[in-house]
Order: sequence, then C-alpha cells, then structure tokens
Amino acid sequence: MRADARRNAEKLRAAAAELFQERGLQVSLKEIARHAGVSHGTLYNLFGTREALIDEVVTDLAAGRLAEVAEHALAFEDAWEGFAYYIAKLCELQAADPAVADVVSGRYPGAERLMSLCGRAQETAERIIERAHRAGTLRPDFTGQDLLLVLGANALLARAAADVAPDAWRRGVAFLLDGLRTQAAQGSLAAQPLTQQQMHDVMGRLAGTS
Repeated sequence: MRADARRNAEKLRAAAAELFQERGLQVSLKEIARHAGVSHGTLYNLFGTREALIDEVVTDLAAGRLAEVAEHALAFEDAWEGFAYYIAKLCELQAADPAVADVVSGRYPGAERLMSLCGRAQETAERIIERAHRAGTLRPDFTGQDLLLVLGANALLARAAADVAPDAWRRGVAFLLDGLRTQAAQGSLAAQPLTQQQMHDVMGRLAGTS
C-alpha cells in the first residue's frame, strides 16, 4: 500500500472509531469519510464495505471488553452473582458505548470477524447460564437465545433514553434479574425460545439489514 493510502486508511480508522463509539455502527459511511477528510470513494477503495470497516475498527476493541466482563463473571464463586454481574455489565456496556451495543446485540452479520467474536461470546454466555442453572438459582427455561433478546431490547432502550434518562436501563435490568431467579418462575412460559434462524432474522431486522 502506498504511503498516501496508508495515511488515508489510518484517518478513516480513527474517524470510524470515534463516530462508531459515539453513535453506533449504523453511522453513514459518507459521514465517516467526511470526518476523516477523505472522499467517499477513497473509503470504498480502501475498505470496500461497512462490514470490512467494522471488522478493522471495532472487533478487537469489543473482543477485549467482552472477554474482561466474562472473565470477571466466571470468577465469582456464587454462580448467580456471576450471572447477574454478566447481564448488568453487558447492559452497562451497551448504554456507555453504542458500538459495543450493536456488537453485543449481534448486528451486522456480514462482518465475518465480528460474527466470529459473537459466536465465541455466545459460547461463553452459555457457560455462564449453564453454571447458574446447575446451581439451581437461574430459572431453567432461560436460554442463550433469550439473552440475545434481552440485549437487543436493552440496546434499543439505552439508545432511545440516552439524552433524557441515561440510567433507565438499570431499572429494566433490576426487574429482569428478579424475574429470572428460580423462585420467581411460575409455571411454563407461553412461547418457546427462538431458533437460531429466527434469532438471526430478528437481529437483522433490528439492525435494518433484512
């Protein structure tokens, strides 16, 4: 890559990182190019697609943050406390960083590295959920797919309330966690958990990619 192309790529990475973290992964590519001081065509020549730019800029950052949360959750001796910490910290990340909110919610399935990260994060979440199931403290019908629904809803709430009630998500999480304790379960649920394909379709629609 020529020196001028390398400089432009670095400008675009920096601009994308700033705007993604301020407003989420849906920010327009034209605005990223303008913020970087380069042409829209230059962005496409260097990265090709939004998904490629996301993989370049967001995936490693999100991976580090998600790994840190999971590590702390699994370090709790009490499985319920670890599960509750995991849910609360993921929701806090979503409220604090719109880019991570989109990552955690499983948006942008065309970003290959990002989707690989989401797959690994989902496997870790299943471990945390199963640990709480084995301890008998988490209601047995809560699944990893249910967690994705929770995170998708929280991302929308956090984004909509950011300017008027930035802590609104905390109230929702408190109610959620109380309802997920084993002793709170009252009979069977009215609907089955979503399949992987249904979840893929739902998250795509949340992201506006379907």
